[in-house]
Amino acid sequence: MIDSHAHIHDTKFDDDREDVVKRAKENGVSHIITIGTNYHTSQEAIALAQEYDMIYATVGLHPLHLFETTDCAKEEEYVEEFDYDTYVTLAKSKCVVAIGEVGLDYHHFSDEDDIEAIKAKQVEILKQFIHVCNEVDKPIVIHCWDGYAEILEILTEFPVNQKGVIHSYIGSWKNAQKFIALGYKIGLNGIVTYGESYEKLIRNINLGDVLIETDAPYLPPRPLPRENRCEPRDVWFVADKIAQIKEIAVEQVIESTAENTKKLFGI
Repeated sequence: MIDSHAHIHDTKFDDDREDVVKRAKENGVSHIITIGTNYHTSQEAIALAQEYDMIYATVGLHPLHLFETTDCAKEEEYVEEFDYDTYVTLAKSKCVVAIGEVGLDYHHFSDEDDIEAIKAKQVEILKQFIHVCNEVDKPIVIHCWDGYAEILEILTEFPVNQKGVIHSYIGSWKNAQKFIALGYKIGLNGIVTYGESYEKLIRNINLGDVLIETDAPYLPPRPLPRENRCEPRDVWFVADKIAQIKEIAVEQVIESTAENTKKLFGI
């Protein structure tokens, strides 16, 4: 079982990170991909991957780190100016398996923000990260909120040679099919346990197109309380939910998604 998207370097794990990794192993997790969201956390992700054999890293600049937006004040202290060469250097580390998370976040805006300027910069930086992917020949981990049509246009016009995954997918089955047709995997996490909204997607999607993830410490799957800190071991609940909807054994979901993750990230 592989948690294809977590943030184990997050400060919420500072007090018991070693125990979190141990619990993941004890609960059947063989690998964790820890995801960078800016230069600092990308460095932290690499350091953890160098420390633990079961952890791999990605490096990237989350779109919310590009601007100070009034709707997302917690990100302000982490606003960063993108530097292409810096991320190419990070991406060449042997333990880095992908570029991300990068993408478009059109959700965290308010009327006080220069929305068009923010959108334009997010698009431009995403295109730059696609160049990074192709220079280092690694896949991409896409963050998208309220921008699936734009992401599809960009990935069609500017292909990533090694493709990638649409992380924390909350879109329609129709759009999922379009991403799959382009060669991308669909990342599903605890959100699929929150209600019936994703049953059509899960019933229809081929297991060969799915990765499972936690986005830990965020998005704890049900039946865990929403206030809980999510851990990589909790990826089992995502696999189980998919198995219930598809009416198949959870072991089949675990095996297939693990194989998909290994192939995509070359681990």
